Amino acid sequence: MSQHASRSVARLAAVQALYQMEVSAIGVEHVIREFTEHRFDRALEGVEGEGDTLASADESFFAELVRGVVAEQRRVDAAIVKRLAENWKLDRLDATVRAILRAGAFELAHRPDVPTEVVIDEYVDVAKSFFEGTEPGFVNGALDAVARDVRKT
Repeated sequence: MSQHASRSVARLAAVQALYQMEVSAIGVEHVIREFTEHRFDRALEGVEGEGDTLASADESFFAELVRGVVAEQRRVDAAIVKRLAENWKLDRLDATVRAILRAGAFELAHRPDVPTEVVIDEYVDVAKSFFEGTEPGFVNGALDAVARDVRKT
């Protein structure tokens, strides 16, 4: 599997982990351990194609994203809130959208080695995997605005 594909899986898993942490109040190390022990590279059972494995994730990149969002959550949230409509609060957003924006904003701010367009496109694709409505466009616009703030290029 290519690095691009394994990072795409890692991004999706990071969003799922951040969502899970928010709704169940479990800690960062617990959720990382759960994903690495029980979700990544496990054989599919009881389905057609049994014996196949789920797509591989870049597990260190996944852990970096999840730990980074938690460690930098105040700054990440401030960068997002700055670009929301006036008087909008982050907690008014859907929990999945919040997780997507947090992971994307963290990556934009802390992974300058990943091109801006790649980060935005990847998280828009994550949004499309959860939503069919306006959310992917919202994620695109919000992350584009955050990128202009955190990547002074």
